[in-house]
Amino acid sequence: MALTKVKPFHAFWLFFPAAALWAAVVVPMSIYAVLSGSGWPPGLLGAGHGHELIFGFALALIAGYTLGPQPWRVLAPLFVLWLVARLCWTLAPENPISQLLSPAFALLLAHYAVPRFQAAKKWRNKIAGPLILVLCLLSVAFWITANAPAGFWLALPHTRRVMTAAILGLLLLMTFMGGRIIAPAVAGTLEKRGIPLEARVQPRIEGTLLVILLAAMVFVLMPRADIVTGLALVLSAILMLIRALRWKLWRCMNRPDLLVLGIGYVWLAAGAGTTGVYLLQGNNPLPALHVITIGALGTLSISVMLRLAWQRARRTFPPTWQVLAIAVAMAVAVLARLQAGATPFAHPGLLWLSALCWSTAYGLVAIQLATLFRASQQRRK
Repeated sequence: MALTKVKPFHAFWLFFPAAALWAAVVVPMSIYAVLSGSGWPPGLLGAGHGHELIFGFALALIAGYTLGPQPWRVLAPLFVLWLVARLCWTLAPENPISQLLSPAFALLLAHYAVPRFQAAKKWRNKIAGPLILVLCLLSVAFWITANAPAGFWLALPHTRRVMTAAILGLLLLMTFMGGRIIAPAVAGTLEKRGIPLEARVQPRIEGTLLVILLAAMVFVLMPRADIVTGLALVLSAILMLIRALRWKLWRCMNRPDLLVLGIGYVWLAAGAGTTGVYLLQGNNPLPALHVITIGALGTLSISVMLRLAWQRARRTFPPTWQVLAIAVAMAVAVLARLQAGATPFAHPGLLWLSALCWSTAYGLVAIQLATLFRASQQRRK
């Protein structure tokens, strides 16, 4: 009897729902850990929730988006390692094994994801692979800096700066991939209406953004270079806005999903510009960084997850009400968190409002992804 060959499984059906559920859970639990006075779960105190949203949630998004169809011998160990790393860090962040699991997942992800971008010929097209590698290596850098003995390796950046560099890395990755998604989609939509779009990828602006943001990632690790980092981020924000305006998204009113992707891209510009201004003023950039992690990452990630899932399961675009609800929920979440400022726990009402919008959006997205997965399986039968 011939053995039935097992077909590869799309990574996004596994990692996207898991990432959405984790995002929905981590934020309210981190607020509860502080405001309840219980200190539980310990892994979400302080910078812990940032660690999980960057090296847990965001890396899971990258896995889902970049790995494509894979055999279970690849997906199963990778997913189990991700899940165990999340649970161990949340419950026992001081345990050496817990601290090593996230870097281990990041390195294994890089092993499978980075080579997929090596076939590109132009340097701009090749940047995604090395950038994903850098983001994965920053997980290792976080572990090294967090465990360096006091007074040892004084040249090492603080863990807060490593986290900030990782956020700027996500900013760069979203700037690059967001442009590669939005530009052809807008061009195709307008061409169907007989409207030519000359400014598509805009290689000069894209190349300049890649160089500037890569420099910002390096300079942010240096405490005395905050002004340089701030200037780089403000300049990048201006270029992002110019690029977005040249896409003429206002002519795509019949495609709300594209409009919301465009809003996510504008949040990238707002996050870069706001963070740059904070650094230039010598202020703590923490509130501004949430414009990137909530406004941009939240809007773009949910938009992309729903877009891929609806196309795979129904061969259509996400419903208008879903994409508009995303835009509203993330706007409220980011504005509430920005208003809470650098001492957010002094404003618990604003924090809970932000968390409610964020968690509700991701929780409902996880349910929608599960529903669409069942629909896709029924179509295959």
